[in-house]
Amino acid sequence: MHNHSEERFLQEKQSRLQEFLFTLKVMREFIKGFRTLHFVGPCVTVFGSARFSEEHPYYKLGVEAGKSLSKLGLAVMTGGGPGIMEAANRGAKEAGGLSVACNIVLPKEQKPNPYLDKVVEFNHFFVRKVLMFKYSYAFVVLPGGVGTTDEMFEALTLIQTKKVRDFPVVLMGKDFWKPVIDLLDKFDSEKTALRSELDSLLVTDSVQEMTEFVRLKAVKRFKLAKELHMKRSMLLLEKE
Repeated sequence: MHNHSEERFLQEKQSRLQEFLFTLKVMREFIKGFRTLHFVGPCVTVFGSARFSEEHPYYKLGVEAGKSLSKLGLAVMTGGGPGIMEAANRGAKEAGGLSVACNIVLPKEQKPNPYLDKVVEFNHFFVRKVLMFKYSYAFVVLPGGVGTTDEMFEALTLIQTKKVRDFPVVLMGKDFWKPVIDLLDKFDSEKTALRSELDSLLVTDSVQEMTEFVRLKAVKRFKLAKELHMKRSMLLLEKE
């Protein structure tokens, strides 16, 4: 069921009590997300449109990307919906890897796809986005629309402003993303955003090239294969 609290919060002035209660709802969602995702290990987040069918070449590309990334030992995280998100989760699942998602509850409900080992659902877009970025060491962006482009530029902004480490961002689909690359070149020529600030950005059509880029720029660079296994706390009722 759609929760209208974010819609009301963004569209109208509220009383102090209503804003305090909204803050509590947001905090609850963050805690739920932390508890669900704390032990999934290093993730790579795959972004892409929910609107591509199983027969579309981009869906098939998503499946292959999910499989290949999973073989690096990374958990594959998506927004949990259909289309590219489902494809990447499906690929990870078929490869025997961990498939996780941060799903958003929408007026036209976006149901979690059937290829998930762990899923946490959110009513608030901004909470969902924070959690998807928090646990990821790399971002792979397949063709998509406004939401996908927003997520891509969020990743690039966080890297440019040094709010996160220089994590790799891969755009898959050279022809599809050409207008975005042209825009980044325009930013560079006008010196509003320098390409040198985004040197961990790769644009490719090759799953193999994407995987090797993520391996070098994330797995090897941040020594993710050696990440320590975190113990669960009985006091916090954390289960295996």
